[in-house]
Amino acid sequence: MVAELPPLVPPGAEPVDYPAADRIPAALHGPESSLAGITVLVTGLGVSGYPAAVHLAERGAEVVVVDANTTRDHSEKEQILEVFDVDIRRGAAHVTGLPTSRTGRLPDLVVTSPGWRPDQPVLAAAAAAGIPIIGEVELAWRVRGTNSAPWLVVTGTNGKTTTTSMLESMLRAAGLNARACGNIGAPLLEAVLDPAAEVLAIELSSYQLHWQFSMSAHAAAVLNIAEDHLDWHGDLAAYAAAKGRAYTNVAKACVYNVEDPATRRLVEDAEVIAGARAIGFTTGMPGPGELGVVEDLLVDRAYVPNRYSAAAELASFANVAAASGAPGRPAAPHQVSNALAAAALARSLGVPPAAIRDGLRAHVAGGHRLALVRSLSEVSWVDDSKATNPHAADAALGSFDSLVWIAGGLAKGAHYEDLVKSHAHRLRGVVLIGADREPLRGALAAHAPEVPVVEIDLVPDGDLPEEVRGRDVMAAAVDRARVLARAGDTVLMAPAAASMDQFRDYGTRGDLFAELVRALPED
Repeated sequence: MVAELPPLVPPGAEPVDYPAADRIPAALHGPESSLAGITVLVTGLGVSGYPAAVHLAERGAEVVVVDANTTRDHSEKEQILEVFDVDIRRGAAHVTGLPTSRTGRLPDLVVTSPGWRPDQPVLAAAAAAGIPIIGEVELAWRVRGTNSAPWLVVTGTNGKTTTTSMLESMLRAAGLNARACGNIGAPLLEAVLDPAAEVLAIELSSYQLHWQFSMSAHAAAVLNIAEDHLDWHGDLAAYAAAKGRAYTNVAKACVYNVEDPATRRLVEDAEVIAGARAIGFTTGMPGPGELGVVEDLLVDRAYVPNRYSAAAELASFANVAAASGAPGRPAAPHQVSNALAAAALARSLGVPPAAIRDGLRAHVAGGHRLALVRSLSEVSWVDDSKATNPHAADAALGSFDSLVWIAGGLAKGAHYEDLVKSHAHRLRGVVLIGADREPLRGALAAHAPEVPVVEIDLVPDGDLPEEVRGRDVMAAAVDRARVLARAGDTVLMAPAAASMDQFRDYGTRGDLFAELVRALPED
């Protein structure tokens, strides 16, 4: 069925309905038209808010930036924005309602940063007033102008960063000037304004996708769907729907996970450009229209002319293991899946099989993903701080036989019963960190009652610099994990939760873990 997917909607289907779309200033299209006389509110002064404010102000818009956070040092950004006469308002008082500009105008448009929930008072007030709200993805799509670089979009609960970086490496191996952007590499707005970029490999979160409605990617992949960010979206259905917006208006290929039926349902429900195909990927034997595995090889039965009777060899498990930063070890199933998804996107542009292989060989694995920090007294210490939800932690826990597990943080509405039930037999002990330990504590009590559990009940010093905030928490966790571990065990820091309750971000959490483990004495 997937090999011969008929058009899912008639040609010329309308994009996702958005009530305020007709009120988005037409001058926003293209990177050069003047925005004089238009007032834009930008929420957030971070990775996406700052470039948006600069771009809009450069084009003559009256820009107001609001940010509740007053502790993060944005002095350099503020100095640059002040050159463009941007009105910067920091502090909680500035996000309790809809602000007016210096000239007394309400905004004509709101450009929001991804982390801002729709019920945040500023955004709720804008929506009630009928003011259009867009995010960085919608902004970038509208201002890309003459940059016709195809968009290859990657989203899903887990594996996005690895898949996107593998994709970029494959594209470059094919001789294309590819840029990884979005949640990885360059900000998306910066990437679309780069005239040298020939193709964009774009990692997008559910937050980013929620605020877009007219993007038309060349191809898009939803890697998997599992409980995550339910505190932001409200429920799993809304979260999945946000992920599914990656498929809207896709021109060539909707790439889905055969092992995750939820991703196929999103393809079936998507409104795409006529002629777009569904392309599956699987860690099993592929059918026609799919990429998959034959013995220890990754193969393509989707983009070959005789897909009903033959397959094209793309790469080997050894290539995947090397690309994952684990040469000489068996390729992890989730990394094989990531490589297949990246290959499916790359092949939609005609990237040859040899470039898939060469791209994996050249790929440099990112940090904080099953990274071996140190072996000490026959105990391996592994940093998987990027496991910010149960689905990601499931892949990490399944990679080892006997574990001391460091877990906990912001649960984001996730449940842990299935995760603990699946891996209770592997657990030597558990060290719980995080401000909200009850969800994990309850799952462990119910499904692993014999496993020792130690809780680190420390509150990070909020006055410390962000790069060291949470050091005391992690030092205590490492100390207790070393007491619990025995020869042959792995101490795995795979929190299955977000980090921001005690650390700046998951990278800082992983860096502190690695630093403290490296400092442990030999004896």
